[in-house]
Amino acid sequence: MEVYLVGGAVRDELLGRPVVDRDYVVTGATPEDMVAQGYRPVGKDFPVFLHPETAEEYALARRERKVAAGYRGFEFHAGPEVTLEEDLSRRDLTINAIARAADGTLIDPFGGAEDIEARRLRHVTDAFAEDPVRVLRLARFAARLAGLGFTVVPETIALARQLAAAGELDALVPERVWTETEKALMTAHPEIFVEVLRECQALAVVLPEVDALFGVPQPVEHHPEIDTGVHLKLVLAQAARMDLSSAARFACLTHDLGKALTPANELPKHHGHEAAGLKPLADLCDRLRVPKEHRRLAELVCRYHLQVHQALTLKPTTVMKLIEAADGLRRPERFADMLRACEADYRGREGDKATAPYPQAAYLTATMAAVAAVPNAPLREQGLEGLDLAAALRRARVSAIAETRARWQPASPV
Repeated sequence: MEVYLVGGAVRDELLGRPVVDRDYVVTGATPEDMVAQGYRPVGKDFPVFLHPETAEEYALARRERKVAAGYRGFEFHAGPEVTLEEDLSRRDLTINAIARAADGTLIDPFGGAEDIEARRLRHVTDAFAEDPVRVLRLARFAARLAGLGFTVVPETIALARQLAAAGELDALVPERVWTETEKALMTAHPEIFVEVLRECQALAVVLPEVDALFGVPQPVEHHPEIDTGVHLKLVLAQAARMDLSSAARFACLTHDLGKALTPANELPKHHGHEAAGLKPLADLCDRLRVPKEHRRLAELVCRYHLQVHQALTLKPTTVMKLIEAADGLRRPERFADMLRACEADYRGREGDKATAPYPQAAYLTATMAAVAAVPNAPLREQGLEGLDLAAALRRARVSAIAETRARWQPASPV
């Protein structure tokens, strides 16, 4: 029985990055051997065990064989005769197919350490093309490691295209697509996730509403980058720089879906694209079973991002409607996320606006504070209740917005 540290822990050690999780592969052992030593079995599809003291995962070395379409279409075999190299050969990328023995020796049969030095993302074997999840993981690792200079080698892009062309991506379950997408959105370069998926011809399959934005023109005076898809990548890059939440980054990904539906005779303008985007957004959320809070924030940003951009010119009543639509008084964190996503959208373009001030966010934050500070006790003391109380309270809140706007205007011109 031999135990090896494998995968991400070894990769991150070689990259000089913090190691978060440690996974191990065990050769020369049976499930009964593991249980006899106190390990707790947890694997359903193949033997995985938790260490009795550290609770770290120890998996028996295994082989796999493709028997059907999709990422579930594999047969696995784990046994004491399976070698470490056989186990490593079934992994997706060479940088994830490195092991370290208990004495510190590096076992690297597929050149992963060399690829780390060269900053290459490369498949281990042609079996990469058998598992559709690997395309998503490839794009996610490209996004995660882009800041270190990693790029995908052409041969791996070609294999990923082969997988997409074979229809394998159609077998992906929604939960797995969402899990990989959310992880990618939280990387330092989520725009690379979109870029690599598109290069692999997979974006049109897993996120067709997003893929449809590429090649759609916008007015050059507002968007020097012109292409809506390029704008989207710039917005995602801004979202990462601003360290936005997962829900806000998803809202950035989906805020302009309506532009793909603009009639050709109206281009490059996109009147009404905010409302038009709600239907493809709903389709995407339904298909991937996107969490409720992510969906709600994305709907708000899609529907109201232009209003937020125009905040300093809006009437107080319109600002009040915006706060109400976002349920800002009860969910101030959602309102704040909406403003930050809109700020990323505003700055997600080429030219001066990429670094321009965005006083709209500070102004709307101030109006929210003013609205929240309006007391209802004095109105109750006047004998108001029910609908009369609600109407009077709303008028007082609108007045508070107007007062905030009057104070704000000299210091923050539109």
